[in-house]
Amino acid sequence: MKTDRDLERQLASIDRRGYPSYKSLRGTYDFGDFELDIAHVQGDPFAAPSQLAVYVPGDVSGLPACCRDAAHRRTATEDLLVRRFSKEAAQASFKVGGSGKSGFIGTSNPGPEILARSACEIAPDGAVMLRFEAGLPAHGRTIDARAAARMLLDLIPVCVERALMLDDAGRRAAQKAAELADDQRAVRSAMRERDLVAFVADGSVLPRSSGVSAKPLAGARPFTSPESMRVTLELPHRGRVRGMGIRRGITLIVGGGYHGKSTLLKALQEGVYDHIAGDGRELVATDETAIKLRAEDGRVVRAVDISPFINNLPDGRDTRSFSTEDASGSTSQAASTVEALEAGARTLLIDEDTSATNFMVRDALMEAVVAAEHEPITPFVERVRALWERHGVSCVLVMGSSGAFFPVADSVIQMDAYEANDITERVRAVLADARLAGTHPEAPGLGVSAGKASEAGEASEAGETSASSSSDQDAPASRPLELGGRLERCSTGRPGRRGRARGGDGAGTARHEHLKVRGRGRDGFTVGSYDADLRLVEQLVDAEQSAALAQMVRVVLEHGLLDGTRALRDVVDEAFRVLDEQGWEALSPYGDAACGLARPRPCELVAALNRLR
Repeated sequence: MKTDRDLERQLASIDRRGYPSYKSLRGTYDFGDFELDIAHVQGDPFAAPSQLAVYVPGDVSGLPACCRDAAHRRTATEDLLVRRFSKEAAQASFKVGGSGKSGFIGTSNPGPEILARSACEIAPDGAVMLRFEAGLPAHGRTIDARAAARMLLDLIPVCVERALMLDDAGRRAAQKAAELADDQRAVRSAMRERDLVAFVADGSVLPRSSGVSAKPLAGARPFTSPESMRVTLELPHRGRVRGMGIRRGITLIVGGGYHGKSTLLKALQEGVYDHIAGDGRELVATDETAIKLRAEDGRVVRAVDISPFINNLPDGRDTRSFSTEDASGSTSQAASTVEALEAGARTLLIDEDTSATNFMVRDALMEAVVAAEHEPITPFVERVRALWERHGVSCVLVMGSSGAFFPVADSVIQMDAYEANDITERVRAVLADARLAGTHPEAPGLGVSAGKASEAGEASEAGETSASSSSDQDAPASRPLELGGRLERCSTGRPGRRGRARGGDGAGTARHEHLKVRGRGRDGFTVGSYDADLRLVEQLVDAEQSAALAQMVRVVLEHGLLDGTRALRDVVDEAFRVLDEQGWEALSPYGDAACGLARPRPCELVAALNRLR
């Protein structure tokens, strides 16, 4: 293997040459305590930066065994190392100047969520692979070898030493990250045992500093759970932790404007991910399958059975396999609901503010004016109870202006100046008075004990469905998805290379003639001639998740999997199986993985495929 001295000599030999001569640097160099791999060199100083990686052996990284002996601990430790390297790289970036991206050094820059990322991988023996980008210096399009030598032989080694070779303080930080991961895992395990869809620890800080910031709001009121909903969990490192447990079933979050309803729901929808210490929501956890639903005017819908919600259209279209390139708010929300159930969601999250009103409710006065036979929409309020009792699908809804969901709810939380109060019994009393006065019809939900609702959910889990369930209320099975112009599999037979930290031996799968991918951050992406608009897929929290989705969609399209013969969920499961078995290299069109990808949930891949147009 070549050494850092060889790299120094090679740089000197190409000084002042044209920028393409940088490509002669590709390869791996031994720096003593670590190896530097120059995998891909940009063709121009104004192009996307070059792709590099460093490999630090386990006996040099200093990672304690407790930080790498389980998958959830490795992910938390990888996240910590990425943050450490990103901080060091930001200080070293652009210390050498030049044209375009000359002098840039950077890797993933995570938000508060802890996600598996292609930027870092830890092997069981503690070896670390850290991938990053660098803008090789130039003046105009002429190589500046002296600046490149300072970057590659001085600045980057300092970043590696400070971020990835842990001293006592670094080892303590890694151990704390692993311990938090243990506690978060214990919270989720306890939720399943106690039949909870969510847990919000007392003392959590839910408000963010602004609508465009993920930082906690300074001086915000810490969360306190209502006594009647308080549960105590025993965590392996933090010990006894109390907080609000939201039971499976139908839960309403109500209250006046600006009192914290949507803030609580926002914390729940992002609680499908673990969060770093100091975020304020590190012990807020939600069922990992939970999907946030909303209206998406203009979205594409392809062959979805929306008949449980929309039927008997005036133009006679069949809603059992409904397609449109420009869905209305109510149609899009109906389609998204069915798609969420197809994707395996056990919990639905809905905010009245982002929903189509005519999809959610229909009041008595409107029913009196417009006869039922002239209204093709069956509102969600009339279906939500069956989703829970017959199919075990829970729902958490924020409602601020309509009381239509009170009769079908199992519990009601009122947010009052960011304080959560359990007002279930008060709502029951109001409903009872209304029924006695003859002003409100009988309805399931708050008129039924929470125990019975739980029993109904347990029966549905055991496969016992109500004999009265009609076909239009059955939970949908995953359907095939077919796009126009099937793309056949093609191979060039060139092998890829596995990442060293995973213990790869250099063997890879066959490569393909690849479709071009263009990303738009969290907003979506284009793959070949197909476009996916993800702006309203709210639980995508990182642009790197969208980038990973784009590559997964590319692989699916290149292999012709959307040909109408496979269930969509089977396609998604296969995509994640390949990712799990082959690692991030499976999503690289060039064989070597690069930083810039973060693992999405399977339901987000379902959402992306459903939105291709």
